Amino acid sequence: MNAHQRPSRLKSALLLISLLGLAGTASAATQVDNAWVRATVPGQHASGAFMDLTASSDSKLVDVQSPVAKNVQIHQSSMHNDVMSMQQVDAIALPAGKKVSLDTHGYHVMLMELTGQIKVGDKVPLTLIVENAKGEKESIKVDAEARALDAPDHSMMQH
Repeated sequence: MNAHQRPSRLKSALLLISLLGLAGTASAATQVDNAWVRATVPGQHASGAFMDLTASSDSKLVDVQSPVAKNVQIHQSSMHNDVMSMQQVDAIALPAGKKVSLDTHGYHVMLMELTGQIKVGDKVPLTLIVENAKGEKESIKVDAEARALDAPDHSMMQH
């Protein structure tokens, strides 16, 4: 290889690495906004996590994990005969391009068997597992801010 070929190969290699890096970023197909967790009082064993999810293609939230809880489940709250009930669901549909809010009145994440108190201002690590229509899974790491028990639910506010 002569001296003129080296820079050309180096440029090609750098271009390939750059393109691979861009492809890696483009694969993040689900956007997470406004992630927060309700702070707890000493001895409280459960809390909820809330956020807005927007997937770029038809997908579903299939699992959530967090080191702050031994048991993490996806739940849906609903009203039946003026009684609020909550049940575990297997997944939450994330239609392409549509914001899906996990809030205190519908879908949300339950953090149960907490390993300790969640204090206002704490950053609570969550790992969301989203599966697209092709069955490909995406793992999204989020640090959700802990808010006070009486904090307003900002997802319900009109802007």
